[in-house]
Amino acid sequence: MTRKIVVAGVGMIPFRKPGASESYAVMGAQAARLALADARAGYESIQQAFVSYLYGDSTAGQRVLYDLGMTGIPILNVHNNCASGSTALYLARQAIASGEAEIALALGFEQMNPGAPQSHFADRPSPLESFTRQCDALVGDADILPAVRIFGSAGLEHMKRFGTPLETFAKIRAKASRHAANNPLAVFRKVVTAEDVLADAPVWPGVMTRLMACPPTCGAAAAVLCSEDYAKKHSLDSRVWIAGQAIATDGPETFASGDLRHLAGFGMSRAAASKVYEAAGIGAEDLDVVELHDCFAQNELLTYEALGLCPEGGAQKFVDDGNNTYGGRHVVNPSGGLLSKGHPIGATGLAQCYELVKQLRGQAEQRQVEGARIALQHNVGIGGAAVVTMYRN
Repeated sequence: MTRKIVVAGVGMIPFRKPGASESYAVMGAQAARLALADARAGYESIQQAFVSYLYGDSTAGQRVLYDLGMTGIPILNVHNNCASGSTALYLARQAIASGEAEIALALGFEQMNPGAPQSHFADRPSPLESFTRQCDALVGDADILPAVRIFGSAGLEHMKRFGTPLETFAKIRAKASRHAANNPLAVFRKVVTAEDVLADAPVWPGVMTRLMACPPTCGAAAAVLCSEDYAKKHSLDSRVWIAGQAIATDGPETFASGDLRHLAGFGMSRAAASKVYEAAGIGAEDLDVVELHDCFAQNELLTYEALGLCPEGGAQKFVDDGNNTYGGRHVVNPSGGLLSKGHPIGATGLAQCYELVKQLRGQAEQRQVEGARIALQHNVGIGGAAVVTMYRN
């Protein structure tokens, strides 16, 4: 991190259920305008833009941003599965760090359909075929939806290794609902109990109920990044800056270890986090607030350990002791996370950025983590990529 790069502005619109939102073109433009207004910068000042989405045709990024202005800047469309939003953020930071730009926009949006995401390319190999093949060999249950099977298998591995009960995952989902109740931008704001979660319809009996999975969601979020010098010159907000950031992909342990946790990104998440802690000179014990990728309650639990928030095998105690919420060691997903806030895939990483910047500025209202100064973001996509970002005030 040779240049200090600040997050000068963030924007996010309320997340909605499929069918209840505006089009991606409207949502994306709204989020971009909000981020620019927050940064007190005009679109004409943006030198590069990185736009994240999964479910849309090529150059959807241009379609959205042309409504803000046709300035001729590079607009790069980013598609990196569920880590797409943070990958756009990573590329914007990298452009500034390299000196290619002084100010850049990262934007993510998604207009999703109801139900589980489906592949649109059934006539060719799936990028996830090695992951599903590993599930076939180790756990079977091939009739279960691929994402449920990958993350459910990882949770099942933890249950077998460490005796983690299904109730622990239910407690994580209940915590998400309590946090989301204070987030006006979340799609689900109803508080549920662990008992409600356990009593919900099973999607994999004994392994996962429906409430343990995030819902398909529509929405958009954006961030304006710039160099510290640019911020000073143009009187932009420089309170929040990126202290470390890393992106990692799967290592050989994913398929060679026989450990199903690695299919859900445990290894690459741990690798990316280690790089960030080393670069920032700050360890997990110093984190005040964390937004992590809880696409399933099982993945939130696994990620506690991958990020070093608790020892390996210690996640059940971490949850039981309340160390993942207000009054505990770390406040995890004060936004409500993907489980309650929603998961519009291309926007998710930038929605995490939005929440953490608000927290570090002291602007999170009822969700505010008292005295928050150091924040960590984790965004993972199977197939795969994990992006970890540390922010400081």
